[in-house]
Amino acid sequence: MIMARMLVATTALAVLAGTGLAWSAKQDFDSGFTHSTALGEDAPRSGGGAVNILLIGLDTRKDLNGNDLPKEVLDQLHAGDGTEGGYNANSLILLHIPADKSKVVAFSIPRDNYVPVTGIPGYQQVKIKEAYGLKKAAVQARLIERGEKDPVVLERRGREAGRASIVTTVRNLVGVPIDRFAEISLAGFYDLATAVGGVDVCLNHAVDDSEFSGATFPAGRQHLDGSQALAFVRQRHGLLNGDLDRTHRQQAFLTSVAKSLKDSGTLTNLSQLTELMDVAHRDVVLSDGWNLFDFARDMGSAGSVPVEFRTLPVVRYDVIDGQDVNIVDPAAIKREVRAAFGQEVPKTTAPTPTSVVDVHNVGTANGQAAALSAALTSRGYGAGLIGSGDPSGGQYSAITYGLGAADDARALAELLGGLPVSASPSIEDGRIEVALGADFIMPAELSPTTSTTTPPTTTASGSTPLPDQGKPLSTNIGDTIPCVN
Repeated sequence: MIMARMLVATTALAVLAGTGLAWSAKQDFDSGFTHSTALGEDAPRSGGGAVNILLIGLDTRKDLNGNDLPKEVLDQLHAGDGTEGGYNANSLILLHIPADKSKVVAFSIPRDNYVPVTGIPGYQQVKIKEAYGLKKAAVQARLIERGEKDPVVLERRGREAGRASIVTTVRNLVGVPIDRFAEISLAGFYDLATAVGGVDVCLNHAVDDSEFSGATFPAGRQHLDGSQALAFVRQRHGLLNGDLDRTHRQQAFLTSVAKSLKDSGTLTNLSQLTELMDVAHRDVVLSDGWNLFDFARDMGSAGSVPVEFRTLPVVRYDVIDGQDVNIVDPAAIKREVRAAFGQEVPKTTAPTPTSVVDVHNVGTANGQAAALSAALTSRGYGAGLIGSGDPSGGQYSAITYGLGAADDARALAELLGGLPVSASPSIEDGRIEVALGADFIMPAELSPTTSTTTPPTTTASGSTPLPDQGKPLSTNIGDTIPCVN
């Protein structure tokens, strides 16, 4: 959802620049956004001019100060009375824009992916969508204990913590830097779809989800107003591939919004553009330091950039603590994302490992260190020490190695999903030390309980099909609208 907002701003500004129209309020445009410092000053950044952008669609019925949205807005959203929904990041899309702007790659991240989290009391793994709201609630509770009573202060500081949490969680899952992010809520999505006059969509099958999202549409191509468009991307009941089909709908929506803007003439109508910018200022939060006007100018100079939409793979569906979740293989995800983003995969020259591997648990679940040691021993690595390290450094996993173990260490880092690897004079010759942080999940190929032939999960209604993230959707922004489930 949020990507569409960015497209509105960037495409609109690019067209204005291309047609010679003056955007005299450039400074007012950029300063009109709410900005966030949640990325952190010490977070890793992309090099060589490439940019990775996380787009966050937040399922909340509150405004930025924590106030309930007006009833007339909630009625249009078909989203309850303001007490439902919490602060789930139900739409997550990671964009990669290479330095030469030759092609944008966009990965949708299914909201029910079951992943590790850090810094949330009482939780080690959650659905990825929950990393925002759980952290927000924990920080607000701590502030209240310290005597903070101002609801606006609680809301703003809680949401900043939630943003930092979701950024960290996504970064740990995909294994690449996140340079910028943008956030939009349900109300913002509705405002956008309404401002562009609705969107055209295409459905493979008729749907009737009137009880939940309000999505009740026939098969085929059709035009949806703002309220209907929100129901289109929010539907999760009755979809063949559930959570994965939601990601395809979000991708289709983004393409349709861009096409509507292109075909309607909105991009050359200054009054309509001003309305869109007002909506953006009201509903969007940007990472600190992101100058959207300059970004739009740079993107506009690249012309019609092709976009490839993809969805992160899911190994299988499962039920944990009574909730439907997606089981994922983080190592495989890291490899796929890095390859799609054009990052070089390290090459190794040691076909048979000769090093001894010590494994230390500094933040992951109990038993993971022993399980990994056993798995590596079966692959030819020497069995080393198994133990616990300093939990204060348990946020990230890492590999260090001694003299003579460089090739084995690099191969092991790749096997474990691209973990950071470095030499250390404190490690004995021929030995490797693996620190397992809270971001670690055992790769599927090393887990004794997971295989590529895992049968479909069954429910009371019968068998659930194996996850199908679908083929990549390649398009130029503003072109063909794909048909989806």
